[in-house]
Amino acid sequence: MHLTSLDWAIVAAFVLGLAVVAVWIRRYTRSVSDFLAANRCAGRYMLTLSEGLAAFGVASVIANFEKFYQAGFAAYWWGMMLAPVGMLVAMSGWVAYRYRETRALTMAQFFEMRYSRRFRVFAGILTWISGVLNYGVFPGIVANFFIHFCGLPQTVVIAGVEVRTLLLVMACFLGLALALVFGGGMVAVMVTDFIQAQFVNIVFLVLMIAVFVRIGWGDTFAALSATAPGKSLLDPFDQQGISDFNFWFFAIFAFKAFYNCLGWQGTQGYNAAARSPHEAKMARVLAEWRNGVTYLMLMLLPIAAYVVLHHAGYGAEAAAARSTLDGIADPQIHSQLTVPVTLLSILPAGIVGLLAAAMVAAAISTDDTYLHSWGAIFVQDVVLPFRKTPLSPRAHLNLLRGSIVFVAVFAFCWSALFPLRDYIFMYFLLTGTIYLGGSGAVIIGGLYWKRGTTAGAYAAMISGCTVAIVGIGLQAVWPKIPALLALAPKFPLNGAWLAMVAYATSIVSYVLVSLATCRQPADLDRLLHRGVHALPGETAGPKVAGLARWRQVLGFTTDFTRGDRFIYYFKLVWTAAWTLVFAIGTIGGLTVGFSKNAWGGFWLTVVIVSAIVGSITVVWFLWGGIKDLRRLLVALRNPTRDLTDDGQLHNAQPADAHPAPTPPAKTPAPAPVSL
Repeated sequence: MHLTSLDWAIVAAFVLGLAVVAVWIRRYTRSVSDFLAANRCAGRYMLTLSEGLAAFGVASVIANFEKFYQAGFAAYWWGMMLAPVGMLVAMSGWVAYRYRETRALTMAQFFEMRYSRRFRVFAGILTWISGVLNYGVFPGIVANFFIHFCGLPQTVVIAGVEVRTLLLVMACFLGLALALVFGGGMVAVMVTDFIQAQFVNIVFLVLMIAVFVRIGWGDTFAALSATAPGKSLLDPFDQQGISDFNFWFFAIFAFKAFYNCLGWQGTQGYNAAARSPHEAKMARVLAEWRNGVTYLMLMLLPIAAYVVLHHAGYGAEAAAARSTLDGIADPQIHSQLTVPVTLLSILPAGIVGLLAAAMVAAAISTDDTYLHSWGAIFVQDVVLPFRKTPLSPRAHLNLLRGSIVFVAVFAFCWSALFPLRDYIFMYFLLTGTIYLGGSGAVIIGGLYWKRGTTAGAYAAMISGCTVAIVGIGLQAVWPKIPALLALAPKFPLNGAWLAMVAYATSIVSYVLVSLATCRQPADLDRLLHRGVHALPGETAGPKVAGLARWRQVLGFTTDFTRGDRFIYYFKLVWTAAWTLVFAIGTIGGLTVGFSKNAWGGFWLTVVIVSAIVGSITVVWFLWGGIKDLRRLLVALRNPTRDLTDDGQLHNAQPADAHPAPTPPAKTPAPAPVSL
């Protein structure tokens, strides 16, 4: 076993504490709206921390490990081009603000409000298929990580039968996630993810110090400087030999941040959970700060592993790591576990336990959130639209739970049987594009363009899905067809480029078909509950009266407090400074070039500055998150619930058809329903 008794004790204490919180919090779930979106009572810090950890996940950690192990610090450089894109998307409230104004509980419910019920079902099926295929590999990746990280045997004998340890570990994690989400729904998911996020942030700070002390900058610079020409891990302009994680990979991700904003529905419960559109917008702004410590560790840990395996001063540690890695026959699993296995050779007891507990937190938070999302989407957007009468709250909750169990069973079987043959990031892009290829055009067009039509939405979704399926098929059959192998050793487009082709095809299809079929512009004011359609207690659109034009352009509204304005201005200055560094560095790198010593000094500065700001952010978010948690619990103690707020459009029609129905009256729900 790689873990000591101290390490196992840390992991066990964490899991036990999480279980206690999960049992305690379930009492606050009293309605379908609670189960689906925490009754829309979440504040900005709860949202940004919980959703951030849910999207983090062990699979995403390992995917980033692969990326930074292959491309080093240079990958961070091209990632800097995402900063201004993320800032513009967050500070403008792009998509997130308007989506929250619709009060939809799922994205496909918005599709019914904007387009038609049939399109809602079509989109619901497509996003569900894309989502469960994407999530299907998560349990296997998590299990392989813990088997090799903890030194578990590949098989165990139970009652005389030899069983793969992979299956047992997957069953444990999926069982934990199911137990958590079953009782409390989104309330339990959000609260436990928030606690886990705080724990993970603190652990990462400890890990950062431990790794930096153990490895040191001198050895790091020496190992990264010794790479062959064209494969530099320091100089982003000397990476011609790195084909996957290069400039174009990050350029596509920059466009994706704009095009697919709120497109991916793996965390759809968070998209609807904000207590107001303004809180949803501020959560997006804060997310840019949240990533500080996390992204720094995702970069430093694989670089530390690279140093151990490539620097002569770590011969014993490298030998121990390679001995374990040589026992992994599957080359893709070998790639995924290179960093975790190597870290075991340099981290002391206790720190290993903290890292293991943090990975447990990341695994559970992703499992419970994704199980909740894909299970809810199938019920809300595929099953319920066919019903002529609404379900009772009890029956509705039971159906949601049954759907969640099915997703867990599918993921278990898919991970046990499906061999992952590509980088994790590429698999995510491919399977995600089945839905995301067209959904960006449909979401953006539906929220911002009055002339977008149902026919245009169908064209966008079908064309994007077709490109993704054809791409997946070609990647699978290419190595088996001699005629194709004669053209190239593998399919020439990776997942990132296939996604970009799907995006472009969908945009063109949506615009052209909508222009050809639009007969009457949609009533976006009714869709967004603005003007005469405003709901009691809700803001009727962004309030900008009396604000200077430049503030309106930057996304300010009169909802902003003094603290909000400070966060905005500080974010603007921070992002502008790094964008200027990126612009100057790119011009210099393409013209005169910089020495390895210059790049080494720059990356050391980045690490130190990011560590300082990240440490401050951990304390800041801890304070803000505790305040949000208290406010959430106070709101959920109120027994009053709108029992018709269940994600179905009762007697409603799309935005271009008829006036909106009168908002339903509030009715009490004095006791929890079927918990």
